[in-house]
Amino acid sequence: MKKITVLKNGPYRITGDIPLYLKQITIEDGIHVLKTIKKLDTPKEGYTLCRCGKSKNPPFCDGTHVNAGFDGTETAGHGKYADRVEVFPGEEMNLLDDNRCAFARFCHKHLGDVWTLTEQSDNPEAKKQAVEAASQCPTGRLTAVLDGKLFEPELEACISIVEDIPKRVSAGIFVTGGIEIEDSDGKTYEARNRQALCRCGSSELKPFCDATHVSMRYKDGIKRKSGKGQSDSR
Repeated sequence: MKKITVLKNGPYRITGDIPLYLKQITIEDGIHVLKTIKKLDTPKEGYTLCRCGKSKNPPFCDGTHVNAGFDGTETAGHGKYADRVEVFPGEEMNLLDDNRCAFARFCHKHLGDVWTLTEQSDNPEAKKQAVEAASQCPTGRLTAVLDGKLFEPELEACISIVEDIPKRVSAGIFVTGGIEIEDSDGKTYEARNRQALCRCGSSELKPFCDATHVSMRYKDGIKRKSGKGQSDSR
């Protein structure tokens, strides 16, 4: 079974042969997009990803958290998404928003931000861009509601290490495809199609990303290979 386990004051343990990608947030035609750079080599039996932000072999754990005295205490609750969302009504769709933000900026499209586009969703193009914007939110914060049903794109069950090129920082770990995430006490968080985990070590919503990596100017030090990558909406 594909699973991410949060180890107490330690790394994320990955089991179930989950593919790992290196991706970048960049700008194309004036909007932020996610591009795949490459697939990273990982053993099929599993691997561990750094959670403290100080590994010298990023994105993998090298044990630095022990000497660094990393406090990885989890502060995120186990409540349901449906219980914490705010509903933003629109003409032809509604938008759910639980305010968990990783600052990926995919919620801004050519015609405006996702909240404005939802209000204007009687315009077919505005509606299309609103659904795209909501569906590309990596934390799962935003979800489009169409004809009374939550809309979720089909996404590969994978993990992505993300670099934010415009901000010149290392972003969170994007998790897609409903992979199970278990806390350090063995309790499972609600399964979601899209989630983002902290890897700078300083989120106030551990184990999830809360965009602190931007304000602290976090950089993981991964050596990059130049390349154009491939457009990716995952």
